[in-house]
Amino acid sequence: MDFSYSDEQQAIRELAGQIFRDLTTLDGMRALEKSGGPRFDPELWKALSEAGLVGIAIPEAFGGGGLGFMEVAVGLEQLARAVAPAPLYEASVLGALPLVEFGCDAQRKRWLPDMASGQAIWTAALVEAEAEDFDPTTVAEKKGGEYRVSGEKIGVPAAQLAHAMWVPARLDDGSVGVFAVETAAPGVTVVPIETTSGQPEAIVRLAEVAVAADAQLGPEREGVEILAWIRLRATAGLCSMAAGVCDEALALTADYVKSRKQFDQSIAMFQAVGHRAADAYIDAEAVRLTAQQAAWRIAEGRPADSQVAIAKFFAAEAGSRVLLAAQHLHGGVGVDRDYALHRYYVTAKQLELALGGATAHLRSLGRMLAADTTTF
Repeated sequence: MDFSYSDEQQAIRELAGQIFRDLTTLDGMRALEKSGGPRFDPELWKALSEAGLVGIAIPEAFGGGGLGFMEVAVGLEQLARAVAPAPLYEASVLGALPLVEFGCDAQRKRWLPDMASGQAIWTAALVEAEAEDFDPTTVAEKKGGEYRVSGEKIGVPAAQLAHAMWVPARLDDGSVGVFAVETAAPGVTVVPIETTSGQPEAIVRLAEVAVAADAQLGPEREGVEILAWIRLRATAGLCSMAAGVCDEALALTADYVKSRKQFDQSIAMFQAVGHRAADAYIDAEAVRLTAQQAAWRIAEGRPADSQVAIAKFFAAEAGSRVLLAAQHLHGGVGVDRDYALHRYYVTAKQLELALGGATAHLRSLGRMLAADTTTF
């Protein structure tokens, strides 16, 4: 693949970067974090919506940009570079993309315009405490012309900000369906939880929530297939964010070691510092390139399971090393909660936890190799 961006992708990268630099300041984030509310900046969200970045992968017929997953990944990388308080990942990857791919015409006309304009934030409630990803214990019992959905989802990204979410549930016949559930619907309880980075997440409890039959996503498709499709893109999106976090943390570190002096010279001149920084640079490049390859293969419609598994490994393993090196080279400043690096460290840690441990990723890749299902 060609690792350079197209002119259009570069323009998106520059536009997103400019918006985040202008509206995501260190003082602004401090004030937001002290406010006690969810980590969300309405002004930033409005700017992203007006710039077309929220609906970048939504077809033009519904008010979006009509672009693909690679452009989404470019935006997410810039979001992470600023550790910005905006649910761009949730709205674009978890909310809009499944509807674009699996929704019927009526569903698209009903929901996509508000998604594209940023007026409606959607997310996906994929995780349960005691269930595998594709085997939910949440149930959807059909009663008359509607479903009654009951269960509990954990770690739902931006649930307290979302207007609606995709909820996988077990149907009466044992198959899996994916339903659109409004967060304000009777029977829905959203319980915010404290997260490593402060990013908004919640436990969502569903008690006999009435869902119209026409709110099921892709009823003609296997629900497990839809979930696998969402999970692949959700994981690739997190890897793109990990790349942005690592690159910006390394940039902060480079500036610091050039300006910090000991024995009347910049510590960047010390051999040990140079070696540590060089190793971190190599790790950051590995995170970026593997994430970019995974996103590109998804955008091109090529098999990407193995590439996403590789990107997950580097995001978890190498990403952790990059942030540890950044903190080490900053010395005591690196653990100051008021300094910018702290937010990158906790964001990288949350991404690592969301993606899972590196060993699990290697085992997953090993199973693919053993089954000869990988495409490199």
